[in-house]
Amino acid sequence: MKKKLFSHIDLIETKLLEIGDFIYDNPEVGLEEFKSSKLLSEYLMKNKFNVKMGIGGFETAFKAVYESGTGGPSIGLLCEYDAIDGIGHACAHHMQGPAIIGAAISLKEVLKDKDFKIVVYGTPAEETLGGKIQMVKEGCFQDIDIALMMHGSPTTTTDIKSLAMSNFDVKFHGVSSHAALSPENGRSALDGLLLLFQGIEFMREHIKEDTRIHYTITNAGGPANVVPKLAEAKFSLRSYDRKYLNTVIERFKKIVEGASLMTETNYEIEEVKSLDNKIPVIKLNDILMENAQLIEAPNISPPREKTGSTDFGNVMYQVPGSCIRVAFVPEGTSSHSVEFLKAGKTKEAHNAIIFASKILAGTAYDIISDLSLLSQIREEFKNNKAIER
Repeated sequence: MKKKLFSHIDLIETKLLEIGDFIYDNPEVGLEEFKSSKLLSEYLMKNKFNVKMGIGGFETAFKAVYESGTGGPSIGLLCEYDAIDGIGHACAHHMQGPAIIGAAISLKEVLKDKDFKIVVYGTPAEETLGGKIQMVKEGCFQDIDIALMMHGSPTTTTDIKSLAMSNFDVKFHGVSSHAALSPENGRSALDGLLLLFQGIEFMREHIKEDTRIHYTITNAGGPANVVPKLAEAKFSLRSYDRKYLNTVIERFKKIVEGASLMTETNYEIEEVKSLDNKIPVIKLNDILMENAQLIEAPNISPPREKTGSTDFGNVMYQVPGSCIRVAFVPEGTSSHSVEFLKAGKTKEAHNAIIFASKILAGTAYDIISDLSLLSQIREEFKNNKAIER
C-alpha cells in the first residue's frame, strides 16, 4: 500500500514542484499570502477536498477536509507559506504546502477501503505574529487526532523539545525636565528601564539554567540634557517548560512594578507574542523516521534534543504532533540565510518536497491502518504533558 501511495506522489510530482516554485518566486510576508493560499486551496478543491477560507480570523488561512468512511483517525497536515520580509523564502516555507498536499491527495486517492479523515490546515504568518497562536484560540486543530508538518533542513530528523516564549513591550512614563537646571523636577523613564534590566540580572541567579531572558532598548528617551519622559524596551523570556516560564513571567512583572516604584514613574506592559513549548511524542517521531529510512531520505540524523521557539508548539501543546525535517542544504547551513534562500529551487530542494510528502503519507497510513499506534501516541502525549516540571 505504501508503494501505491508513493507512486501516486510520483505521478503528481511535476505539479507539486510547480506549486513550490511558484510560491518561492512570489514571496509574500505574513497575512499577505494571498497568491500562495489561493494556489494551495484551489488545488485541494480541484481534488475534491472541502475547502474553507478565512478561518481562525485570518484571510489567508484555510482548512481543507476529506473524509473516507466514518470514525477513523483524523490526520492533521499543517503547512506554512509566508516569506521573510526583505529576503524571501529563506526559511523554505515554500516547500511545505506542496509536500503536505501531495501526502493528502495520495491518501485520498489510494486508501479507498479505510476509515479516516484528512484535515489540511493552511497557517499564515509564522515568521511574524505566529498565526497558529490565534488559530488555536479560535478553536482550530480541535478536529484532528495528530498534527504533522515538514520543514526543510540540513539534516533529516525530528525535534524533541522547543522553547516556550513570551515577548513583552514595556514602556516607562516619567516627567521631563532640564537635566542640568532642574533635575529635581524630573522623573526619568530611562532610569526605570535601567533598574528593570538590573533586576533581571539579579533574578538570573535564581532561575533554572535552561531559562533565557533577552532585552533591548527601542527608545532611550532623547538627548542627554533632558530627563527622559518616555523610554521603551522589548523583552523575550523563554523556557522549555511553559508552566515554569509562567512563574518567571510573574517575577518579571514584579520587577517592572518595583522599578516603577523606585523611580516614581508609571509603566505599561504588553505581552505581544506567546509561544508554548512542544510536548514531545517520541513514538510519533519514530514512525516518521522509520518512513524516512524506508524511502532512503538524505542525511538521516539523530533527533534534535532542543530547538528554538515556534507557533507549532502551541498546536503540539494541545494535540500530539511532530515535524519531519528533510535535508536539502549542507550541514551547518543556517535558516534565514542567503544560502538557505539560494537552495530553494535546487534539485535537492525539489527532492526534499517529494521525500517529505512520502514520509508524511507513509506515517499517516501507519496510524490509519493500525489504531493501536494512535492509542500509544495519545497515551505518551498525555503522560509527557502531565509530568512537565
